[in-house]
Amino acid sequence: MVYKIDISSPHYPYLLKNIFDPPKVLYVNGELPKGKYFAVVGTRKMTTYGQEITSKLTKDLVKAGFVIISGMALGIDGVAHKTAIEAGGKTVAVLGAGVELVYPPQHQDLYNSIVTHGAVLSEFPGRQVVERRIFPSRNRIISGLCEGILVIEGEIKSGSLVTARVALEQGREVFAVPGSPGTNYLIDQGAKPVKDVSDILSELIL
Repeated sequence: MVYKIDISSPHYPYLLKNIFDPPKVLYVNGELPKGKYFAVVGTRKMTTYGQEITSKLTKDLVKAGFVIISGMALGIDGVAHKTAIEAGGKTVAVLGAGVELVYPPQHQDLYNSIVTHGAVLSEFPGRQVVERRIFPSRNRIISGLCEGILVIEGEIKSGSLVTARVALEQGREVFAVPGSPGTNYLIDQGAKPVKDVSDILSELIL
């Protein structure tokens, strides 16, 4: 059942409340898990390696106690959510649409599973349609909720890199898996390169 959390509520996520422009209201389907959140994002057009490393790192992050957050897109996002659930963890999807609109529609089953094992949220109610202008707004919520963000694969001009840039502006730790143009660019700009989960855990104060 969908409910809303006002920014004045004690249930509103603390980290998100303290970014520059937090949403005044969050619409939630499911139950927001307690604990530390970590974002795993990347391209919709993932490679076989991208899929494999996403599964491995997500599973290890769940074992380390993190709630996995992503955007429920095709590709890397979907793998991150599915792996978190399969690993017995919790996951949160932040939508670039109304909280009740399943987008992409191929992820109807994943949406239902995320609601059971965490929550789907948006700053937009109901079935607000997908619009390009919404995605940057969505990205600030993903990074605002988390302790750090991992970009698996992506192009230099991609939504994942926008999320990483916003994360830096919010003072979050940014990590990237070497190998794609976008992640190599992030590493050149100061993101921490990641080969295994220890590269992430060594940088975070848990």
